[in-house]
Amino acid sequence: MKALATVGLLCISNIFMTLAWYGHLKFREMEWSKGLGLIAIIAISWGIALFEYIFQVPANKYGFKGNGGPFSLLELKMMQEALSIGIFLIFSLLFFRTEKIAWNHLVGFGFLILAVYFVFLKK
Repeated sequence: MKALATVGLLCISNIFMTLAWYGHLKFREMEWSKGLGLIAIIAISWGIALFEYIFQVPANKYGFKGNGGPFSLLELKMMQEALSIGIFLIFSLLFFRTEKIAWNHLVGFGFLILAVYFVFLKK
């Protein structure tokens, strides 16, 4: 149960992270944001990133072996990175339709998944 909760919280966290890091790039298409300067964009992104931390911190706390969870620190980090890339791919396909995912992007993502496999491989 802790493993599933950890993965779920990390997914939600990464959705907010992706919105905070890249969502502002779509602001220029929205009428309300046309006059916003860089400081305002940064403040909005920080506000979104707050929600990232609200989900990420509990995911790491409950998922970490040192706190009774099922994952090592390295496993948590590698899982977060793989989820981050996966969520980013979905985000870019849904919101940035001009971006094209090429074969080399998929190969790179495949190598990341392979890296996750090796990190989780038991000795």
